[in-house]
Amino acid sequence: MASLNLLSLNHPKFTLHAASCQLGPLRKYKLNQKSNNLNFQMSIKCSTSLSSLSPEVEEESLVLEEEDERPLSEIWKEIQGCHDWDGLLDPMNSHLRREIIRYGEFAQACYDSFDFDPHSKYCGSCKYQGARFFEKLGMADRGYQISRYLYATSDINLPNFYQKSKLSSVWSTHANWMGYVAVCTDEDEIKRLGRRDIVVSWRGTVTYLEWIYDLKDILHSPNFTNDPSIKMELGFYDLYTKKEDACNFCSFSAREQVLAEIKRLLDYYDGEEISITITGHSLGAALAIITAYDIAELGVNIVNDRRVTHKIPITVYSFGGPRVGNLKFKERCEELGVKVLRVINIHDKVPTVPGIFANEKLQFQKYLEETVSFPWSYAHVGVELTLDHTHSPFLKPASDLGCAHNLEAHLHLLDGYHGKGRRFCLANKRDIALVNKDSNFLKKEYGVPPHWRQDENKGMVKNNDGRWVLPERARVEAHPHDISYHLNKILKIATGSSQLKQAQ
Repeated sequence: MASLNLLSLNHPKFTLHAASCQLGPLRKYKLNQKSNNLNFQMSIKCSTSLSSLSPEVEEESLVLEEEDERPLSEIWKEIQGCHDWDGLLDPMNSHLRREIIRYGEFAQACYDSFDFDPHSKYCGSCKYQGARFFEKLGMADRGYQISRYLYATSDINLPNFYQKSKLSSVWSTHANWMGYVAVCTDEDEIKRLGRRDIVVSWRGTVTYLEWIYDLKDILHSPNFTNDPSIKMELGFYDLYTKKEDACNFCSFSAREQVLAEIKRLLDYYDGEEISITITGHSLGAALAIITAYDIAELGVNIVNDRRVTHKIPITVYSFGGPRVGNLKFKERCEELGVKVLRVINIHDKVPTVPGIFANEKLQFQKYLEETVSFPWSYAHVGVELTLDHTHSPFLKPASDLGCAHNLEAHLHLLDGYHGKGRRFCLANKRDIALVNKDSNFLKKEYGVPPHWRQDENKGMVKNNDGRWVLPERARVEAHPHDISYHLNKILKIATGSSQLKQAQ
């Protein structure tokens, strides 16, 4: 990997530097900028920090990136989408790229910690205790702590999404671990971010595209509001709202779990500058958008600070997500101020469904919904950032749908993306080996085995008798003891908001 000498232009807002291109021998480049009378030289020295995996790329692949030198703490609201990322995506703002990747890694953590081994009695659960979650995943330096885990009942009509053990004695016959809520607790990280950040991360599916065939393409009014014209896909709605009284983990729905925890944290950190960031990949991206809408619709993010009412910003970073609801749903999310940045690979099929025949690209969609009442009309929410895996020199030009949908591949593409028509060049030197963590997407010449991430000995350990066993996992608390208390507070907020609307 090329080691770089940064070149300051003494600009108060940014530095111009070379992104991490893979170049040949030591060369010097001299750039003449007549418009602002700048003359400077740049030295690039090549090394093998990518385990000698970097291909030779022509000199023309040198990309100059504008490094935003403003502290993130000063511009975090822009990065979180307060202006819908206007002027930040093309060219790609350096802060925004790092933040999208950071939240994408929070989503990837759901996959890396999920037990999907059907021969384990813990299949469908999280492999790690909450207190050591980020430590086990090599993310202890992120400055976040798990607040609670999220669960959903598997007794709904999405058989290809849930993972179940083949054994008779299992941790739960009804539940699947769905993700987590975490909060930034490190003071240095809070200072860097400019606020205390609450993260909700939803798990996608480890079976990649099979779950798409479970979708019935039926729009359903969720009744989160008095407007029945706002609708979302029925399978997503069931996943978010269903519960199972006979199961400790699912006695409260995923919806109730996440709403109660958000309310608890907002009360606990009352008076602080806070953001709510929700992330997810694939089906998890659909849950992320539904959660953001739900929080905003119920007014959970509206707080009173010194008798001044204000909204805590809600941002969704979605990766490879499907459409969630109809045009009315999209419009309502925009009215509520929910900010959504959708990262997609143009070759991925998941973002094209549901709504193949009637979607936001159709000129007469509004007419179809309001006049004809067309029942299969869907619309994407938010701003789209389109990537293309064929632009990366590291990846196979594969037509494999699973590879095109892979989350680690999305994060790799983000690291190399600088704007439309700009050459692919790794800006943050993100390890390309991560792409093959759970795929076979890297070109063979890099020598990275496919699907390389696995637990040592599949989690088996030697006991005191010298026998290999799968150790028992500590019992995880299903729900905080005060979940009902915070749900009642939300109910009062929602009731008060409904009464206010009726009075108006």
